[in-house]
Amino acid sequence: MSTMDVLEVTVQGNSSRRDFVRAALVGASVLAAPLPFAGTAQAAGRSDARAATGSGAAPGGPGTPSAFAPADKLGFGTARERRSPVWFTLEGGRMSETYHPDLSTPASRETQLVVTDGRTFVERASDVPTRTELPEPGVPVYRQVSTGHGWQAVARYATDPQRAAVLVDFEVRSTNGSPLQVYVLHDPSLSANGDDDRALPQGGALVAQDAKSASALMAEDGFAESTVGYFGVNDGWTELRANKGRLPHHYSTAGPGNVVQLGRLRLDGLAHTRQTVVLGYGTDATEAVGTARRALRTGFKQAAHDYASGWRAYLAALPKPPASLRSARERQLYTASVMTLAASEDKNNPGAFIASPTMPWAFGTDHQLAPVSGSYHLVWPRDLYHIATGLLAAGDRGAAERALDYLLRTQQPDGHWAQNTTANGKPFWTGVQLDETAAPMLLAWLLDRHDAHTLDRLARGADFILGYATDGHRAPYTQQERWEEQSGYSPSTIASVIAGLVCLADLLHRGGRGGQAAKYLAAADSWRDSVNGWTVTRTGPYSSKPYYLRLTKDGRPDAGTVYDLGNNNPAPVDQRAVVDAGFLELVRLGIKSAADPVVRNSLAVVDRHLSVLTPSGRHWHRYSHDGYGEQADGAPWDVNRPEIRHTSGRLWPIFSGERAEYELLDGDRHAAAGRLRDLAATAGETLLLPEQVWDDQPPAPRVRPGTPTTSATPLAWTHAQYLRLAWSVQHGRPVEYPTVVAERYLRG
Repeated sequence: MSTMDVLEVTVQGNSSRRDFVRAALVGASVLAAPLPFAGTAQAAGRSDARAATGSGAAPGGPGTPSAFAPADKLGFGTARERRSPVWFTLEGGRMSETYHPDLSTPASRETQLVVTDGRTFVERASDVPTRTELPEPGVPVYRQVSTGHGWQAVARYATDPQRAAVLVDFEVRSTNGSPLQVYVLHDPSLSANGDDDRALPQGGALVAQDAKSASALMAEDGFAESTVGYFGVNDGWTELRANKGRLPHHYSTAGPGNVVQLGRLRLDGLAHTRQTVVLGYGTDATEAVGTARRALRTGFKQAAHDYASGWRAYLAALPKPPASLRSARERQLYTASVMTLAASEDKNNPGAFIASPTMPWAFGTDHQLAPVSGSYHLVWPRDLYHIATGLLAAGDRGAAERALDYLLRTQQPDGHWAQNTTANGKPFWTGVQLDETAAPMLLAWLLDRHDAHTLDRLARGADFILGYATDGHRAPYTQQERWEEQSGYSPSTIASVIAGLVCLADLLHRGGRGGQAAKYLAAADSWRDSVNGWTVTRTGPYSSKPYYLRLTKDGRPDAGTVYDLGNNNPAPVDQRAVVDAGFLELVRLGIKSAADPVVRNSLAVVDRHLSVLTPSGRHWHRYSHDGYGEQADGAPWDVNRPEIRHTSGRLWPIFSGERAEYELLDGDRHAAAGRLRDLAATAGETLLLPEQVWDDQPPAPRVRPGTPTTSATPLAWTHAQYLRLAWSVQHGRPVEYPTVVAERYLRG
């Protein structure tokens, strides 16, 4: 910072001595040696007594391997402005992962307070009871209230709409009259890898950097003392805990490795209670420090005001929530769902909406399973279809258009769409899922997109489907069905490709290219006539009447073919004993009637074997024997540890939406409205909707059935389902129903 910069900040602050000192601290070219805190004489004395006994580089690298925070988030936020490519999450009393420079790249693991009296206790905010609040559902300015031994802290979060910086307003008060020492603990994880970072002081900031990116942690009034170290070895938290609140070492540099940074704020909880901390990002240390410095000049109050204004302006341009939402909480959840989906779009790659800003269970901790961070903070064509149709229902057509444009940009050279991609369009997992190649056709039809470029791309996708073959079978056999775990003939996949081909044929006619449509319609008709023969059993154990299976491995549903379910299921299972509700896609997409007798009997089978009545309503498992969920004691899911023999998939709220869409097509609007309320009842305290909720199996009764598990929260698909269902109940039929498909197959 130049002398002119210091003078500018001083003038803006009415030339107060406090503002001048603040600017000088921010502008320091190197991090000063630990400074005594002058809040009280007693505090100053303790600081002098804890003078550093070491300096320079921290020993003991590289530290314990990094792991990400649990996936059950209580907050997710970013500014609306594209100039601010940074996102934050909240979990367990702390700020958990931040993302920069895009939504597929975690840049830190946690940022939180550590409070001590220097004698009797040392506590992190994540160790004490914390209440997380969303004061205004459409504005992600969260408030966390943590209560420890003799102290209470309030943290408020926002991102700077003008730059890549997160601002945290900390207010810490002593509740027993004793002075406190307050630290901010930061664990960087730049470029999605927390094991190769370096830590150093620069420009009054605690800087972390790797080969691609850098972060700068700065305090409004500078840090009274600081240290860096290696996680689990000599990081600041480990040092404070081992020394009863004393910081015996003040290392200035560390890395490469899993480095952790700690800085003491100039707070005592008595005379000095409030401080703003900024986490700024850049491509290198200089840019990150400059970003943080400019965010501090703006200040939390102004940044939070501008941040909120951006979100309010976005929501004001959309229709009000539908009248189908009767309670204030349901309307608040609707607004929060719009916000959550909108926040899930990458700033640098328009239309790239990720599935969830999380890494559930072993995906965040097991480097063998996930050697590169990916998991849910990726773009799936299937999830993107649901997100786009949810926002389209809410009135944000622009978002749906951008989603389709993103899909057209990321189509693979052979015509299919990758299983998932990073936000910049790079394929991540490489399975072929035919329903995901059909999804852009369904979305394009809803948007009435029949320009030449769109049709060319969609036709390439359709040709890929028609020519696809694997495992000795031809399409609509798929390498992976919608749960991404099995190959075979899947009713949900077959429904998607039939509807996609019919929708494409209609678009081709609208675009003056009707001559191309015949081959797609012929395939759709043939598969519609064959779907029951591939997927409906008459010899299964669950009913004497025909019912749909989750899938068949060979297109022979009456054969006792066995397959390995995975997810810690120890033995192969007869395909006739595995059901799910994926066949409802045949009804939702206009291929089968809601009154179809096989559909009705399959519903009865699914309800007997997969549903659980909870205090939050009736919800459903994915499929028979699903193991994608926690262990019996609530411990995380993993598939690479031999001591974990069984895990249990829990209940998925999205199925309440799918059942409600079926009930609307069956003429039961009242039942569908009840499902909408059931779905809403699964939201957490800050109105985020989860991937899964607890069932009635262990660890119940310790946990309440129908409440969020530790699965991915928020899950964008769940929020999209809620928005779409709210408008579907309002209109009396599913808003994304492809009438052109129903007209072809149900008009008689």
